[in-house]
Amino acid sequence: MQRKYYLLAPGPVPVPPKVLAAMSEPIIHHRAPAFVKVLEEVREGLKFLFQTKNEVLILASSGTGAMEGAVTNTLCKGDTSLVVRAGKFGERWAEICEAYGVKPICIDVPWGHAVDPKLITQELEKNPNTRAVFIQATETSTGVMHPIREIAEIVKKYDNTLLIVDAISGIGVFDLPVDKWGLDVVVSGSQKSFMLPPGLAFVTLSDKAWSFVEKSDLPKYYFNFKKELKNLTKDNQTNFTPAVSLIMGLRESLNMVKEDGLEKVFKRHARLADATRSAAKALGLELYAPDSPSNAVTAIKAPAGIDAQKIVKILRDKHNITIAGGQSEAKGKIFRIAHMGYLDAYDIIMVISALEMTLKELGVSVEMGKGVKAAAEILEKEM
Repeated sequence: MQRKYYLLAPGPVPVPPKVLAAMSEPIIHHRAPAFVKVLEEVREGLKFLFQTKNEVLILASSGTGAMEGAVTNTLCKGDTSLVVRAGKFGERWAEICEAYGVKPICIDVPWGHAVDPKLITQELEKNPNTRAVFIQATETSTGVMHPIREIAEIVKKYDNTLLIVDAISGIGVFDLPVDKWGLDVVVSGSQKSFMLPPGLAFVTLSDKAWSFVEKSDLPKYYFNFKKELKNLTKDNQTNFTPAVSLIMGLRESLNMVKEDGLEKVFKRHARLADATRSAAKALGLELYAPDSPSNAVTAIKAPAGIDAQKIVKILRDKHNITIAGGQSEAKGKIFRIAHMGYLDAYDIIMVISALEMTLKELGVSVEMGKGVKAAAEILEKEM
């Protein structure tokens, strides 16, 4: 009998059957009236999820494509930017800036910690000509959530500075009201809380950010936000050929979010995350980001003397469960369990049970069932 496969990685994530069914429907032409109608529904659904009045552009790429476009469409060669580097994806912001001749001033934060907003204030005071502040809502490589609301209040004081947020593991996971908080550019990707396969990226810009777009002189062709906006608003179409089947699935996943309501969606992610963290502590494990953990993914330190990659491997090879290991300097030190996508309470119970068996196999002294009990005590409250 074929073994069941479980996916609890921070992207890709499990996809609901309704979404899979929508993507399996016969393909339609991307300029046909039928697809124009689909795109119209999706546009409104994305505004609802991002909590914005502005358009959310849809790109056929991974989230990194939207990150690159956020740089090339808003800045000019020689501009100075401020980059929060607190993990692998903070480093990516700096790398993209450097690739296009934008000078990054980096705030290096120890992995597993959130940035102190006071550091943003200090750097902007020293460098008032900074054109953009780049940060992650969730640093997926470390399981940290940054204080975006507080940072937005700081950046608002600078008329010539944008706040550009990688919310690839943020939008749809926790409350991130784009317009209310005054976030200038926010990017995301389909393979996280959107409950879709990889392949779509999203980006929305404030009126302030669009004024920067008018002055940007960096090279751009495929990721051209002005052309994307023009096509969306004028003809209800994308600039280039879209990922039709993914957008068909996106319509269904956005409908699911609407049916639940944002508050319920955020509570579900928080509940699954709380249960995972509680289980880890009950098993005597330490969180990698104890002070500012994200509800998107829980990063857990491996027990002393244990290579975290072995935990990942045993879960994959023996239990058919995919989680994620650490990256770069955290490789071998941590493992990460995600709470995004088509997951529920029983998925968390299952992965914690398998984790207990895996730790025991590796010679770690654990009381079997203790982690499961801790998780269940949280999860049963709303079952």
